[in-house]
Amino acid sequence: MRLLSISVGKVAPLFGNHHPDYKSVASAIRKKVVSDLENPASVEINKLGIKGDEQADLSVHGGIEKAIYVYPAEHYAFWNELLTRETKQPVHLEHGAIGENFTIKGLLETEVFVGDRLQIGDLEFSVVKLREPCFKFNAAMRYKGAAKAMLQSGFSGWYLRVLKTGTISAGAEIVLIPGPRETSIAQQNQKLLNNRNQKDLWE
Repeated sequence: MRLLSISVGKVAPLFGNHHPDYKSVASAIRKKVVSDLENPASVEINKLGIKGDEQADLSVHGGIEKAIYVYPAEHYAFWNELLTRETKQPVHLEHGAIGENFTIKGLLETEVFVGDRLQIGDLEFSVVKLREPCFKFNAAMRYKGAAKAMLQSGFSGWYLRVLKTGTISAGAEIVLIPGPRETSIAQQNQKLLNNRNQKDLWE
């Protein structure tokens, strides 16, 4: 299990015809890689996440409980294939495109439980909850069905709370320390899928 890349984003206008009420909304979903395996720069992590990373709507992103958003690199093939098919043009997403801060390899939603701890390099984090997609994800992907596809696939990624701050670089190994193991991220996603009105995904 390894940290492949670290990405940050700044709040900026997000355009797209993916909401009935407005054409543009502020978002920092577009992340840029600042540390990867080819250039493993050290990045500072504090209790609110990565130094230099921003969130537009702190009611749903960021803060202590959602300081870091993690996404498995294994899911990128799914998105590239889906978006290529739906947009009728070749799509090859770069790390950070899903809006994640940490792109990782070797750990999936079925294997991660709420309350688990992740040691990444010298730092420590706890798993808080899944990511719930909204219309901003549709806009970022330029596909109205993206949020629905994330929910139905279960490829949600998850949020981390920072337990131990410091600096970290891409390439760091990830060690999972099991918690109570009562609810996996995949189980959270399935419950959300069962309970959520599908039309909410476009609102």
